[in-house]
Amino acid sequence: MFTIAAVERDTRLGKDTLRVWERRYGFPRPLRDDNGERLYPPEQVEQLRHIRRLLDAGWRPGRIVGLPLEELQRVGQLSGDAPGARAEPALQAEPKALYELLRAHDVVALRRALMQTLLRRGLAHFITEVAQPLLIEIGEAWARGQLEVFEEHLCSEALETVLRAAIATAPEVRADGTPRVLLTTFPGDQHGLGLLMAEALLTLEGAGCMNLGCQTPLPDIVAAARAHHADIVALGFSLVSPLGASLEHLAELRARLDAPVELWAGTPLAAMQRRGVEGVLMLAELGGIHAEVGRWRARTVPG
Repeated sequence: MFTIAAVERDTRLGKDTLRVWERRYGFPRPLRDDNGERLYPPEQVEQLRHIRRLLDAGWRPGRIVGLPLEELQRVGQLSGDAPGARAEPALQAEPKALYELLRAHDVVALRRALMQTLLRRGLAHFITEVAQPLLIEIGEAWARGQLEVFEEHLCSEALETVLRAAIATAPEVRADGTPRVLLTTFPGDQHGLGLLMAEALLTLEGAGCMNLGCQTPLPDIVAAARAHHADIVALGFSLVSPLGASLEHLAELRARLDAPVELWAGTPLAAMQRRGVEGVLMLAELGGIHAEVGRWRARTVPG
């Protein structure tokens, strides 16, 4: 049996990457020792070695993590360890150009290019067709060991700057703009960029937004929802959000919110979407905001 530190040394896959894959893909599946520490069987470590080689050849984790060892070997033999036609499509021109600026650490040029792309595409298309693909590629590159954490932070900071400027200059929402939406995350989830993108899309829909930022205690969410007269409370989750605790907190929040208030959860976690919580709308994509706001208005607003 291998400890997580031994697996990291053997496969060059970081501990954080292994934990994220465990939550996102259900693999690897470590056992636990008497102290609760992860222990990895040799066959899983062998799978991880093959996954590492395929990642180095350009494959994306979502295509290969969790495949049986025989399938990983077959993929490598058929493609010579190259992704070829089986790989995910390459980034489109605009996200790819932005990614290259990030790799060059040219933050000024990156911000300028982001703003130019936003003005050319419009805010909604910029978020769904440029920002999201760019962030996915950055996450995958980090998982492949091709990007450093500080580079991911550089991109997040540049995107936040551009999105805040776009929200600030968007047409002013009427005082009676509906729905009134409260946005935040639970304590422990520090990924606020998704909240900011959701706020931008909701603002385009004419919604009145109150973005509390990250890590708001549950009682404060309830108090803020009442003070804001919120119609919707929207929570953001990331790939590393703890599944069980997140579902429990959502259930508790649903019970404590007033009945007419809708509770939305934006999450990329497939397991969280499958399990769900009664009375909570699970949103897998930011692009679903437009349709859900339309549904809310059709159900709520007379005429």
